[in-house]
Amino acid sequence: MKHVVYDCDNTLGVLFSDVDDGLALLYLMGESEGVDLLGVTTTYGNSREEKVCEATLQMLEECGKEEIPVFRGGDAPGRYESAAADFLAEQANRFPGELSVLATGSLTNLEGAYRKDPHFFENVKEIVLMGGITAPLVFSKNTMDELNFSCDPQASYDVLTKGRNVSVITGNNCLKVLFTTKEYREKLYSTHTSAGNFIRDKADLYAGLNEAVFGIEGFYNWDVLAAAYLCHPEQFDDHRSCYDLSVKDLETGFLRVSGDGLSGLNLPEVRDAEGFRDHVYATWLAADISYRSRNYLPLRALKRIVYPILHKAAAVYWNRGKMSVKFTGEGVNGHGA
Repeated sequence: MKHVVYDCDNTLGVLFSDVDDGLALLYLMGESEGVDLLGVTTTYGNSREEKVCEATLQMLEECGKEEIPVFRGGDAPGRYESAAADFLAEQANRFPGELSVLATGSLTNLEGAYRKDPHFFENVKEIVLMGGITAPLVFSKNTMDELNFSCDPQASYDVLTKGRNVSVITGNNCLKVLFTTKEYREKLYSTHTSAGNFIRDKADLYAGLNEAVFGIEGFYNWDVLAAAYLCHPEQFDDHRSCYDLSVKDLETGFLRVSGDGLSGLNLPEVRDAEGFRDHVYATWLAADISYRSRNYLPLRALKRIVYPILHKAAAVYWNRGKMSVKFTGEGVNGHGA
């Protein structure tokens, strides 16, 4: 059993925002026999921290998982004092040498935990991150910005250089596993489980965005890969190398490999893409949640009319430069935990 804290910028349920943090959280719920999810800490990246916290609380309520505690984190680089940082430091002391940290947004909260307790990284067993690039991140002929490590370069530098047993699922390696729209429908439209209904209700709109905006018939589950590596590293091939890291490079999320580098990192790659996708779908559907679908027949008919319109609107916004590749969402103020 792994003791896990999940630090994320979840925006599942926020219009035109990424769904992968929420799907990573659902994946952890599906791994309940092997994962003791101690809590979720919220950070910024996909959206403002307050919106991330609001979306996370709503997701847990809808899934009947309100017993999982949520702690608000820093809302900008340098905001290192927070409930999230305190919780991370406390759990590292509670489970010294046993705590696993999964982080899929900015790393401000992990930096905050380190500044609160200089022994934080010594006490953590492993850190699995989603972020960073080793080469330009080309997405359907568009070069993407790195949007995690670059949020707080100083925090990223400290986590990557001081953390123990750090594995990084880079954006480049995520692009090797496409979850096609066809497979998404085959796997999820043939089931009527609570988890299946939840994914369809929350991710159907997003699943079609890449096709509308970029002509890609599917989407990438960036953060789910990191969650899967934490739980099932046997699904991956490890690639350990030395890196010469700097705060300057991390302003763009760049990880510079160097034989003379002082930082040892592991950059895993999925071993078998098809088998991996089957595993992810099975784990999602195994999540024991009590979600009640709102996707009734009239609503499904309405979605078939409205979603193509929204997809076209997203394509127009993208072409006008008003939308990031990760479909960054903006929203009203949320509430804390």
